[in-house]
Amino acid sequence: MNSDRTSLSVLVRLVLVPALISLAVTVLRLAGELGDWSGSWFSKETGGTVPSGVGWVVGITWLALPFGAWFGLRLRAIGKGPRSLTRSAMLAVLGVLVAYGGGFLIPRIGFPRVLIFIWFYMGVAAAVQYFGWPDLFRTLLLYGFAARIPVVIVMFFAMAYNWGTHYDYVGMPAQFSMDPVPRFLWLAFFPQLTFWVGYTVVMGTLGALIALAVCRRRAS
Repeated sequence: MNSDRTSLSVLVRLVLVPALISLAVTVLRLAGELGDWSGSWFSKETGGTVPSGVGWVVGITWLALPFGAWFGLRLRAIGKGPRSLTRSAMLAVLGVLVAYGGGFLIPRIGFPRVLIFIWFYMGVAAAVQYFGWPDLFRTLLLYGFAARIPVVIVMFFAMAYNWGTHYDYVGMPAQFSMDPVPRFLWLAFFPQLTFWVGYTVVMGTLGALIALAVCRRRAS
């Protein structure tokens, strides 16, 4: 029992600063969109998982890679590295393939029900990472929730008051217009806490393994 508590305290310490940085970036992005700052850096368009332009820089999606690298190096330093780097790498590649290839297997059903399948395949991509590096999986899962819960809160208010930002899907097709409660649940609550947390785990694992591979090569 004491070991479990210690393990959790270690994870919290690892995640705290990255989570605060992610919160600061979220607040900055919101301020930029509300203040009509540079459209290039603070675009109000809803993006995806592939960066385009420079607007992605002021956002938290890409932070999974560098923070994953940092988590991986810190975990290895305290003796919590992967049992097999090769196994972890294979599962990370599998996760990326599922994350980006799963879309080709989605059944042709209506919106928003199709989102359930998108959330599912990203969840699968993330879950397999546990079997390669359990401690990193738990760390990234904790960071993912810590980074995305503030986004859920921002999206709640953005949708409730029609702020006209990417957080409330300004300019999106008519199918995104729903009653307030289902709109929040379908477009904010569930995707942020399933799809985007899963994406954070997958990309963070990839970042960690790249960092370990680079360090190993430099040491050889």
